[in-house]
Amino acid sequence: MPITLRAIRLVTIVIWVGGLIFFAFVLAPVAFSVLASSHEAGLVVRGTLTALNTMGQICGLLFALSTLVLCSRAGTGGRKFLLAQALVVFLMMAATAVVQLKIIPAMERDRIAAGGEIDAAPSNNPNRADFDRLHTISEEVEGAVLLLGVATLVLMAAEGS
Repeated sequence: MPITLRAIRLVTIVIWVGGLIFFAFVLAPVAFSVLASSHEAGLVVRGTLTALNTMGQICGLLFALSTLVLCSRAGTGGRKFLLAQALVVFLMMAATAVVQLKIIPAMERDRIAAGGEIDAAPSNNPNRADFDRLHTISEEVEGAVLLLGVATLVLMAAEGS
């Protein structure tokens, strides 16, 4: 059972971190470079990010549940490592929820209020300015989630050393 739980934890964090890396370094740049308009690319990126965030929450939940079961069987030293990992994954989940439930819907409201295509709105349009501000925040939060995921992997690698 412990091997299965460790495998679940490893697979879930690798799926989440790998998805974030693929999204940031492959999908988003390719979408904006090959699609006919930045509006179309934005729709693809938004849809993909929504799916990725949902997948991340599911992975985070499975990671947390597996970690709690392992904690109940671990000694004091091992339990501290596991709890540290669970805390970092909880922070990842919280940050992901903020992006998904607050930032993305606010960006969508700004996009619609600016006329539907954010790039078509003048740069001094308040809705476009707010969209751009929220976009920057979204990138920073998602970047933090990625770094927290890498930190989790490092903590997992350090287990038992």
